[in-house]
Amino acid sequence: MSTAPLFNTAQPPPPNRRRSSLPSTTTSTSSRQLQQPQRLAFLIDKSRTITQLLQIHAVVLRHGHENNPILNFKLQKSYSSLGRLDYSTALFSYTAYPDVYSYTAIIHGHASHGFHHQALHLYVDMLVHGVEPNAFTFSSLLKSCSLEPGIVLHSQAMKFGVADDLFVRTGLLDVYSRGGDVVSARKLFNTMPERSLVAETAMLTCLAKHGELDDARLLFDEMTQRDRVCWNVMIDGYTQHGMPNESLDLFRQMLESKVKPGPGEATVLSVLSACGQLGALELGRWVHAYILNNGIQMSLRLGTALVDMYSKCGSLEDARLIFDGIENKDVVAWNSMIVGYALHGFGDEALQLFDEMCGIGFHPTDITFIGVLNACANAGLITKGKELFGLMKDFYSLEPKAEHYGCLVNLLGRAGHLQEAYELVKNNMRVEANPILWGTLLGACKLHRNIELGEEIAEFLVTRNQANSGTYVLLSNIYAAAGDWDGVIKVRSLMKGTGIHKEPGCSSIEVNNKVHEFLAGDQSHPMSREIHMMLEEIGGWLNAHGYSPRIDTVLHDIGEKEKEQSLEVHSEKLAIAFGLISTQPGTTIRIVKNLRVCSDCHEVTKLLSKITGRRITVRDRNRFHHFVNGFCSCGDYW
Repeated sequence: MSTAPLFNTAQPPPPNRRRSSLPSTTTSTSSRQLQQPQRLAFLIDKSRTITQLLQIHAVVLRHGHENNPILNFKLQKSYSSLGRLDYSTALFSYTAYPDVYSYTAIIHGHASHGFHHQALHLYVDMLVHGVEPNAFTFSSLLKSCSLEPGIVLHSQAMKFGVADDLFVRTGLLDVYSRGGDVVSARKLFNTMPERSLVAETAMLTCLAKHGELDDARLLFDEMTQRDRVCWNVMIDGYTQHGMPNESLDLFRQMLESKVKPGPGEATVLSVLSACGQLGALELGRWVHAYILNNGIQMSLRLGTALVDMYSKCGSLEDARLIFDGIENKDVVAWNSMIVGYALHGFGDEALQLFDEMCGIGFHPTDITFIGVLNACANAGLITKGKELFGLMKDFYSLEPKAEHYGCLVNLLGRAGHLQEAYELVKNNMRVEANPILWGTLLGACKLHRNIELGEEIAEFLVTRNQANSGTYVLLSNIYAAAGDWDGVIKVRSLMKGTGIHKEPGCSSIEVNNKVHEFLAGDQSHPMSREIHMMLEEIGGWLNAHGYSPRIDTVLHDIGEKEKEQSLEVHSEKLAIAFGLISTQPGTTIRIVKNLRVCSDCHEVTKLLSKITGRRITVRDRNRFHHFVNGFCSCGDYW
């Protein structure tokens, strides 16, 4: 081994004996006691500051214990745990013949501080010098290990006979879980004779992270012990994989279980995201109150999550109030508020906030430009959108990604600049066009009833084997919107032959902290009879105000009367009817729809906001619509 100096930084000052926390060494008795290695080892373990540890180390050297392996091992560990890995490394280098404990301590120190490659190099050095690793060596290495070296370490653990150690097996399970090797993780977990809570949590995390939510829930329900981490993993698994109802249900169970410690920041971050996905404003407000009433610190991350939740749930006022109260905002917080304004179609406010953010020195990110480009698309600001797209590349040196080109295509397509958008996607992008980009363009063709371009795009995708289910659905809708029923039959036959199904329209509304979902023509709701009675009453109101159904939006070859009946039971109309009979007069009705709102439902909702004196908010696939007194915030541009 090399013999480097004890410290590779500036030599610390000698200890101040008058302030030393060590026992007095003025008497021979206390001096002899202090010299004993057992006493020194005890003092090292009790050290809480680097100053104390340096003082003890000085005593170790002064009394000739510098080669004591136990003291050196403890000093290495303590230096590392107190943030001085450099001192620990220097001490290790000074050790003439390090044993397995010294190697394990230095490996653990590097792994704990994120120096994964150095930890592996030290392990190799350990083997080269003939020092045999133990279970603690492997458990230290595996904490920071990626999948590829983890597989090698697994074979090494088997070679040295420690692969069955509980801590080693748990570490290996964590490696396979983090590396996405679900099969190996599951095999290892199923063959464990003994499972700790840590091992069960590692397996649970693996399954939840990779979408195996049924298996994850089965494991979760079978666990005899559950701490807060387990609950967080399962709740977040549901949230991240688009199952917000299940996430919120499990959060309620967590509260009822009275697990200690209770929900923390990680828990409520997942729950707020679930509320945002559902558009469940009242539930989101309840979670906000829970945060304030249960001592959960309002961190920057949590404040940003609240901004995002309130924006997605339709309350920009609350989002802005939270945003303005966040101290030391980072670019993520700014982005969240800009994206919120964009989602609601408030282009001017989004651009004003963008200018303010840049003016105080923040450098916009990819997400910032997605926000401002969407704001321009929703507000019809074509020239400004193009300008910002150029600014992104030329001034901020950010290379546009598929998402940014998608925003630009959406901007051009909605405004009717279909050929320009097509040329951009086909010939002028630096990234490969993905199905979402083509879908955006096909959606614009449907909006403007451009069959010719829609057919050209579909043919282009089919000949290059890039067509997906969305391609056929949109092409079928383009034909239907133009009344070309032969074209509809041709495409739908292809869809049936390949097993492609159109996504059904679904609308949800939150009433009394419960989210109710409706499909078109739905009669499964417990209050279905009352809902349909309200629909009949709504029909009378609409007729009295000169409403004429927009049957051209019905994409089926049926009679006019059938088309009118089909329009009457669209999912958002069912949700609005339920809202009218389930809430007090004057209460805002908030609807979330999974598809773009059709022009007939848009017109009906405008009239209902005027007739009932209610404010009605609808979040569709693209944006928010705020209906007040017969008008919509989108200005009929969506």
